[in-house]
Amino acid sequence: MKDHSLSAFVLQTQQKEANNGYFELEQPQMLEINLNNDSVWTKNGSMVAYVGNITFQRQGMLAGGLGNFMKKAISGEGSKLMKAEGSGRLYVADNGKKVRIFKLENETIFVNGNDVLAHDQSVKNEIKMLKSIAGMMAGGLFQVKLTGTGFVAITTHGDPLTLMVTPDSPVFTDPNATVAWSGDLTPELKTNVSLKSLIGRGSGEEIQMKFAGTGWVLIQPYEEVYFADK
Repeated sequence: MKDHSLSAFVLQTQQKEANNGYFELEQPQMLEINLNNDSVWTKNGSMVAYVGNITFQRQGMLAGGLGNFMKKAISGEGSKLMKAEGSGRLYVADNGKKVRIFKLENETIFVNGNDVLAHDQSVKNEIKMLKSIAGMMAGGLFQVKLTGTGFVAITTHGDPLTLMVTPDSPVFTDPNATVAWSGDLTPELKTNVSLKSLIGRGSGEEIQMKFAGTGWVLIQPYEEVYFADK
């Protein structure tokens, strides 16, 4: 018979003591970051707990220069990142979304700004803009360009799918379901906008992102709508 005692519950759910790496999945929806007198960027508001001596500081609006300041002001990204610094275990999560970890090796990727959970201080972040009114309507106007060498953690609704892009096989996606793509791809926004679309929210059937060339695109089984004042 299964033990349903309180002590059994605590034993089953307690944090497992181990010599964990820098970025580790404590649970599918929770990231553990082990700091050792260093710092990391995390999504603002993502901290759920920490053990040790860790301090937090929001990324300033002018971080990344005046160009980034203007994009943050327009996109509402001004307080999205927070620097955690010190020594200890930091736990971060984002609305129960699944966490994925990978390490960049002098590489570049683009990630939807809302899906960046954490990244190394050594990884440079820059807000990029798709210059099209269609992108603004679809909610896919702003992304984050991550460049360098270091760990990155992103979040997805459910299990994501990676689609490979080849010169003879472009990929078309719904901007609201597009999570990330390889740095050598430049998406093109395609639209078939009607008056009805202008009155309501455009869907993936009316506005798509076209990826052509060689690379990959990560999508999720969920259409997430973003607002500039979020």
